[in-house]
Amino acid sequence: MNHILTIGGRQFRSYFNGPVAYIVICIVMLTLGFFFWNTFFLYGRASAREMFRWLGLILVFALPALTMGLLAEEKRTGTIELLITMPVTEAQVILGKFLGVVGLYAVLLVLTLAYPISISTLGNLDWGPVWSGYLGLFLQGSAILAIGLMASSWTSNQLIALFVALTLSVFFWVLDKFLALLPTSAASALQWLSFDYHFQSMARGVVDLRDVLFFLSMTLFALALAFRALESRRWS
Repeated sequence: MNHILTIGGRQFRSYFNGPVAYIVICIVMLTLGFFFWNTFFLYGRASAREMFRWLGLILVFALPALTMGLLAEEKRTGTIELLITMPVTEAQVILGKFLGVVGLYAVLLVLTLAYPISISTLGNLDWGPVWSGYLGLFLQGSAILAIGLMASSWTSNQLIALFVALTLSVFFWVLDKFLALLPTSAASALQWLSFDYHFQSMARGVVDLRDVLFFLSMTLFALALAFRALESRRWS
């Protein structure tokens, strides 16, 4: 556990030693503010529902930027060889890296609390759906970050890792947008695999164990693939 925390802490601090964390946080906050406040007063009610709708979409595109260098940069510079020959396991490396980027993501989510707090000053905001919405954001974001880490474990090129992570994240987000074009059985399967389908339930204030298990399963599956990719490098 100490090795995981050490790697995670180093990864978390590294974000603030460079421009990536600041750029992503600023882009997310400004983009969210523009789209949300531009339409907020048209609804005539104090609700954070639209905020979660926009933020869920924005993060699909923003989070892969945080993961593209997690392992790809280590491979490019050769430091990954030093890391995996140290007395740490591949699983500890993967979990440590994941913990570091999830920590940064948690900071980003805390900063967005400024929006529901502002909404609460304008009306009687129901905080139940807000907290369930944040749970959904955290779970969906963790799955996207795990996919990004997986993509970063496959290549030494950060741009390729970014493209793969972005493509997969968008793919899982849009799956439920074309259901009307498909047979019922296929539509049900694709809907179940859609990130947005599971997230929107939580944004409405409904915390279903099936939605939680879906995101956890996607996260663990992506981390397992990243582990396999890193493990195969030790023996190559």
